[in-house]
Amino acid sequence: MRVLVDTNILTRTIEVGHAQHRFALDATDVLGRQGHELFVVPQVLYEFWVVCTRPVSVNGLGRSASEANAELDSLKTHFFLLDDVPALFAEWERIVLGMQVVGKNAHDARLVAAMRIHKLTHLLTFNEKDFQRFGIGLLMPTVVAASTAGS
Repeated sequence: MRVLVDTNILTRTIEVGHAQHRFALDATDVLGRQGHELFVVPQVLYEFWVVCTRPVSVNGLGRSASEANAELDSLKTHFFLLDDVPALFAEWERIVLGMQVVGKNAHDARLVAAMRIHKLTHLLTFNEKDFQRFGIGLLMPTVVAASTAGS
């Protein structure tokens, strides 16, 4: 499989005290060991930066810009980074108009557009409900991590 890794997976991998931390790490590890290709797109890294540098008081991780940059450098060694391409906007436009996507869900539609453009088959995310309407393959980290439990 060619899998897009959602922002929430990345943030959980560095948020050691979070209840989903281990699931995020285990899911990416399991998929990688099974030979699946794990990708990120610029939007995921932009969103990661925002969450990483946002103050803890407003649901961020409170990291400095240099700390966030070090985390980005590390992520780019673990996942394949796909470029934004000119066709991305037209695909996003087809999705949001065709499915009448409004508000914050337009960000999700852009990830789906990137998946289509880059021929990615699945999305690894904790936010399955946000993406169900788009008809893409969804991977929940809890399920992926549990798939090898006891083996």
